[in-house]
Amino acid sequence: MFRKLVLGTAFLAFAVVVFGAFVRLADAGLGCPDWPGCYGHVAVPQSAEARGIAQLKFPDQPLDNSKAWIEMMHRYLAGTLGLLILAIAVYAWRKRADLQQSPVLPLFLAGLVVLQALLGMWTVTLLLKPAVVSLHLLGGMATLALLCWLALLQYAAPQPVNTGKIRELKFWGWFGLLLLTLQIALGGWVSVNYASLACGGFPLCNGSWVPEMDFASGFHFLRELGMTAEGEPLSRPALTAIHWAHRLGALIVFCYLALFAIAVVRTQGLQKYGALLLIILCVQVVLGIGNVMLSLPLALAVAHNAAAALLLIAMVVLNFKINRIRE
Repeated sequence: MFRKLVLGTAFLAFAVVVFGAFVRLADAGLGCPDWPGCYGHVAVPQSAEARGIAQLKFPDQPLDNSKAWIEMMHRYLAGTLGLLILAIAVYAWRKRADLQQSPVLPLFLAGLVVLQALLGMWTVTLLLKPAVVSLHLLGGMATLALLCWLALLQYAAPQPVNTGKIRELKFWGWFGLLLLTLQIALGGWVSVNYASLACGGFPLCNGSWVPEMDFASGFHFLRELGMTAEGEPLSRPALTAIHWAHRLGALIVFCYLALFAIAVVRTQGLQKYGALLLIILCVQVVLGIGNVMLSLPLALAVAHNAAAALLLIAMVVLNFKINRIRE
């Protein structure tokens, strides 16, 4: 039962991450101006009377029914995920002797869920402040990665492999996971600042390899959405700097993970995992280029975020498998 609960919760975490990207890309993050309800209701106000009362409470934020429902569906999914993680933590603590596993990871996940709930609230109450939204995104990815690791613990057994490359692969695997995490953070920063189309064209950015950029303003984290730290509107060079940095990071991560995947493919017992990583990596690059060339269609943009989550899962699985191998 515990195995099924953990595995099912990991799948739900993936769904929440992808749907969260849809909320952000559909510009529905403030579909409900309050938290945890929506215009003072548990669900989106439907009747004419309820909608009228909602508009009286929030006169500056007109009710958009579709965006409000998108936001509330994400909250319902995230709330269900949080309850399941709390159930995992309680079960892991109470049955720690029977499970013969440390409850530290499930308890840490429960703490992370509480932090995620707070970040979700601040995302709304602080009006999509970029630093808060980015931390919320990274918290979701961290939750997904840790749930995948916990699920793998329920099924894994040591895999003896007669090879001398495992020690090197362990280091390169963890370093690759770190690089991927930084690139996901960069991608999140692009998304929350609405800089996805700041670079026109590919591979050139606005007709140049190195266009005019303002990194100081673009990567100042304590500021309001669309504004500099001084309260001025964020300039085009600042948005270009954000997008260009993500492109450069994508190139570095692609080269590194591609070489890592090829090394894994050549390792006995890990071939299919390396091949899967390489396939997802190539798909992700195609999706990224497609988003630029096709002016960010919603379905393609959500797919790009989903592929980033799949890349994270693939790297977590690979690191888990490599670190279980006996040297």
